[in-house]
Amino acid sequence: MASAAFSAKSDAIVTIERHILEQQRFHPEATGVLTSLLYDLALAGKMVTSQMARAGLAQILGKTGDINVQGEQVMKLDELADETIYLVNDHTGRLAVMASEEHKEIIPIPERFSPGKYVLLFDPLDGSSNIDYNAGVGTIFAIYQRVSPENTPGTMQDCLQPGHKMVAAGYIVYGAATMFVYTTGQGVHGFTLDPSIGEFLLSHDNIRIPAQPTYYSVNQGYFTRWSPGVQKFTQHLQNMTSETKTISMRYVGSLVVDFHRTLLAGGIFYYPADVSKPEGKLRLTYEANPLAFIAENAGGYASNGHERILDIIPNSLHQRTALYIGNRELVKEAEDYIQKFG
Repeated sequence: MASAAFSAKSDAIVTIERHILEQQRFHPEATGVLTSLLYDLALAGKMVTSQMARAGLAQILGKTGDINVQGEQVMKLDELADETIYLVNDHTGRLAVMASEEHKEIIPIPERFSPGKYVLLFDPLDGSSNIDYNAGVGTIFAIYQRVSPENTPGTMQDCLQPGHKMVAAGYIVYGAATMFVYTTGQGVHGFTLDPSIGEFLLSHDNIRIPAQPTYYSVNQGYFTRWSPGVQKFTQHLQNMTSETKTISMRYVGSLVVDFHRTLLAGGIFYYPADVSKPEGKLRLTYEANPLAFIAENAGGYASNGHERILDIIPNSLHQRTALYIGNRELVKEAEDYIQKFG
């Protein structure tokens, strides 16, 4: 009897390593390389969590004084997160090439290491402008299989694939707790870091975006810059109150945090194009694509206001896009308003 009870308790403890290994059963052709790559990213998340926990004491808050390829101030923790993810992955033989929001060009694998079959694109620390205010930030990543010949250096074309060709995507939220959320196309799963044992444990299995929307997330300070269709859609959300449906506005200003709330609570996050950013602000390859892949695997949808995000073929590494993501019904409504009113 005691043995059976112990067995039942053990079955309830699922580490991220165990879960990723179990997900391989959905892919009979799997070699274990993708499994190891995902676990490496979880390790990088633990390391960044440690750096963030002592950031103030280690004097790594604030700006470096540099400007990145996006024209934004580089935060010290941006650099640390970027370097951590690179150093965890540069030597493993799993990657052909990497690309980071912080770098103008692709990041080659050092010649002394053999190039692998996968491609990693990442935003090392999304929402980093919030760092000095102790607000939530996160890492976003996308993984593809290379399209260039094997055993050769990875290329730009490996990094410019449409999102529907992704094999895995995920993000890590650094907040009150650190959470790792990922999908390989077989459901979306969330893990919370237990700092006492230094391990990610399954806390949110098979996440589905709730059918009943709870929040909409948008920076309404830009309302006057939006097109009439976006303005009317926003007014529609503000008035969307009845006995059965109420939706409230919540906005942190960190994409990964706002999306995480949308994923768990239901609703829509959107960052429209406007008169100052006619192409949109968010990065297609590092931000929109991986989050769209997660949203669709959780029953949601993502669009640029006109077409499905995952169908867009990137034409540059740092291409920008508008983004509407969350409950399928709400995102489709946004598309309808934009099509009707502009």
